Amino acid sequence: MAKFKTKTKKAAAKRFKVTARGKIKRPSTGRGHLLGHKSRKRKRRLRHGAYVSGADHARIALLLPK
Repeated sequence: MAKFKTKTKKAAAKRFKVTARGKIKRPSTGRGHLLGHKSRKRKRRLRHGAYVSGADHARIALLLPK
């Protein structure tokens, strides 16, 4: 019986990056629209991504099998 490789979910690959140490980085939320009332400082902090929490790590790692 042939063995198949698991395909990468491309939607997840565009949103998440795996670091060299195996952590999964994601973009910050709250940057899409309605930015007028948010302070400059807040928007600047949101430019940097965040890491996926431990509770979600295993679930997202399945979407990125490489």
